[in-house]
Amino acid sequence: MKYSYNKDKSKVVFAGREDLNASFKDLSAVCDSIRYRNAAEAMEILEGIKGGSRPVLYLRHNKHMGSRHELGGRKGRFPKKCAGMIKNILTTAMANATSKGKDPESMVVSHASANKTQIISRSPSKGILYHSGGYGYASLRRSDLELAKVEIGLSEIDQIELGPEKIRLIKANNERYLKKKASGKKQTPQRKPHKEVSKQESKNAEGKPKPPEKPVQAEKQPEKALPKPEDKPNNLPMVESKAANTPSQNPNGNKPAEEAKQGDKNNGE
Repeated sequence: MKYSYNKDKSKVVFAGREDLNASFKDLSAVCDSIRYRNAAEAMEILEGIKGGSRPVLYLRHNKHMGSRHELGGRKGRFPKKCAGMIKNILTTAMANATSKGKDPESMVVSHASANKTQIISRSPSKGILYHSGGYGYASLRRSDLELAKVEIGLSEIDQIELGPEKIRLIKANNERYLKKKASGKKQTPQRKPHKEVSKQESKNAEGKPKPPEKPVQAEKQPEKALPKPEDKPNNLPMVESKAANTPSQNPNGNKPAEEAKQGDKNNGE
């Protein structure tokens, strides 16, 4: 395999693969995410993409693509298939570096690229032949298969043949990763991976009736015991009412009726 690296190839450990049945646009976006990074950090990034916890930034080929809040509102997605392919190639490159007596964890991804190799013309399936939604005669009669290739090169920081700005960026990324690794802090996933549910489990879940919801009852508060009234002895003297003791008065005068009768007898005598 001929690599497209135009510098001194003796200072770089290469690994690649041709005729991959994958989109070269997605492969190039994944290569951009690991370029100029430590090999161990690049492996962690690929594992995060494959697990669905780290999106990939798409600077090109992002028409009608949704934005991601993990990327600050920029466009991205999760190309899991391409991340798995590049992870296998990176593992091969690290094994090649070990066989040459080098430490792969101290090396940097100095070269990572993806390109289209060949286009195989083929006719579409019967269901898509007249309902492809394309424009023109060719879109109805052809469904080409595009193959791609990936190249990854590892090199030591002291032997990288790049400009001063790129070397400064590589050293800054490498120092940041080594400090983070020494501190032992694990990066929290930016997005929870989607839990895959099989079709059989989904059918079983749909067939089962939902249990009836129990009515929510308010908690009963304990009633407070009221104090009982104490029976106190009534030692107060009985008081007779004035109305009962006052004799009935004569309407003709202020004297009582008996005194009035006695006075009438004395006058008659």
